[in-house]
Amino acid sequence: MSIQNQIDSGIRDGEKIRFLLAETAGQPQGVPTGKMITDSDDLSFVYLLEVEEGYRQLHFTQAVWPLMVDVLKSDIDPVLVWKDEVMALPGFKDELTMLIYNIEGNDNYGEVFSSAVEQAFQDILN
Repeated sequence: MSIQNQIDSGIRDGEKIRFLLAETAGQPQGVPTGKMITDSDDLSFVYLLEVEEGYRQLHFTQAVWPLMVDVLKSDIDPVLVWKDEVMALPGFKDELTMLIYNIEGNDNYGEVFSSAVEQAFQDILN
């Protein structure tokens, strides 16, 4: 699978957390699945969008992991913003929670990725 969309920035606006997809990126295609996986080689969490021929991916890089911690501390799922379009990301919080607890102490994801996740999400894991 190739990286279609990479998220390197986001903002917190009160209770809302918005991840920003660069305007130069292509319009995100697909229906939010509520599913998340990891890309341990590129140190990112990947939210899946379903399209007719399979899946598109939204890669959440380490640059936005602090905002992802904020998502886990809140009661709402974040949204993705591209230009004037807003896409809800249902299941984001539940999937991310499950993944970070699965990654903790599990070097099957690679030692570098596991250590980075444990450090970034330390407030949640404690």
